[in-house]
Amino acid sequence: MGVAMEDVFKNIRVYWLAFVVYWGIVLFGYDTGIAGGVVGSKFFQEYFGIIKDGVVNTRKNNEVSSNVVSVLQAGAFFGALGSAPVSSRIGRKFSLLLFTVIFVVGAILTTVADGPNGLAEIYAGRVISGLGIGAISAVAPAYVSECSPKEVRGRITGLFQIMVAIGVMISYFVNYGVGIHISSGVNIWKIPFGIQLVPGGIMCIGLLTIKESPRWLASVDRQTEAINNLAYLRKSPVDHPDVIAEMAEINAAIIEEREARQGLGLKEAFFGKGNFIRFVIAFVIFLLQQWAGQNSVNYYAPQIFESIGYTGTKSKLLASGIYGVVKVIATAIFIFFGVETLGRKLSLFISAIGMGTLFYIVGAILKTHPPVAAATPPPASQAMAGMLYIYVCFYSMGWGPLPWVYVSDIFPTRTRHYGLSLASASQWLWNFVVTKVTPDMVSDLGWKIFIMFATVNVGAMGTFSLLIPETKGKSLEEMDIIFGAVSADERQTYITQTQRALGKHDSPPRRESSSVEKV
Repeated sequence: MGVAMEDVFKNIRVYWLAFVVYWGIVLFGYDTGIAGGVVGSKFFQEYFGIIKDGVVNTRKNNEVSSNVVSVLQAGAFFGALGSAPVSSRIGRKFSLLLFTVIFVVGAILTTVADGPNGLAEIYAGRVISGLGIGAISAVAPAYVSECSPKEVRGRITGLFQIMVAIGVMISYFVNYGVGIHISSGVNIWKIPFGIQLVPGGIMCIGLLTIKESPRWLASVDRQTEAINNLAYLRKSPVDHPDVIAEMAEINAAIIEEREARQGLGLKEAFFGKGNFIRFVIAFVIFLLQQWAGQNSVNYYAPQIFESIGYTGTKSKLLASGIYGVVKVIATAIFIFFGVETLGRKLSLFISAIGMGTLFYIVGAILKTHPPVAAATPPPASQAMAGMLYIYVCFYSMGWGPLPWVYVSDIFPTRTRHYGLSLASASQWLWNFVVTKVTPDMVSDLGWKIFIMFATVNVGAMGTFSLLIPETKGKSLEEMDIIFGAVSADERQTYITQTQRALGKHDSPPRRESSSVEKV
């Protein structure tokens, strides 16, 4: 315990940096979860003409619901893609400051939305917020990773998925609080949207208290600032041997990456030997993740719980809040205790089969026991809610956090930038598509939507999990062999030749250089 506390105090500045930066990830989760409760409120629907004379226009309701939620993903798609050149040009810290200000502008627009143009203002605000959120979600984990020492990097960067889940959970309980205390008035959406300004403001102010990434400074040849910032983050003198050694390692990695990417064109990046299959995996794994059903529940939790029998405002919002709590706990347990134990393939497979099985059960109960309006949800509805809570536990142990881990595993230095860009684009693209079509699917398919998601889980995701190679504990050299970029014999021959050239037959060459030459 003493060692652990000593580690915390030694790296307290890194933990503070992560605390500040991950407010943006909480925003990410909050902003994606808040809209479902807002558009599901009766006053919102009456105010914007979805309900007229007590009759709900289902088609318009679905259109507005999907637009309010999905335009955020559309903005995030472009924000994520545009973040890389901005971050490379002006640095991680000031990129996050810029993108947080953009987010705040969007949040203000949604908060002040009112009158006949209110819906258009909400759409515009959500798009602008999405631009900021998408960029923050891409830059924040890279910034934290670059500033963290090896000993705590995994623990700190692994908080990403937990912070997303916490943001979603908070949004559900904000909706719950507003739903039970405010029955009418524009505050039904002004308060939930306005609360975004608090973490956004905290992040803007907090960013002024932290240092720029030493790795980015070194990459633009600002060596003095780089080593000063590194020493500050490590709470050590600039001339401390550990600081000097880490700075040397950073510089060596930067040089290797420059050499690795020199002369790399799009054709070789995507179609070079052993590369194409990796890009296919990166694209498909996020396509499947978005069609797992989780995001449909995530974004439209109140509507989903209403569809299975939680008809009262209090009941459906409270059920959504409990769902958020379960997701946070399950995600935290898996990230801290399970991610390196089960391996990638087994975790993904168990996750897919578990999710599919539970969705089949929910679909079957919904078919045989249609929900009925009641003050207290009937036993069948309570059973379906319980299945959804167990479902999110299976999601959190595999298909929630692992796609990003897996994609980061499989790409070598030479093509990692292209690979992660494609993965990010795939994630936001399919996120947008799923959130856009979910309201129509809920109203048109009914119980069949759960059967559809279950079939995707078991048939597509379960099969995919079995087909991809295991990456747990594999080195970069082994990745190149696994994906056919180089044969095991060719790799061993190169290693032997390099050892001879160095005159160190008992020491293997540096890992990065051996794989880079062969990609």
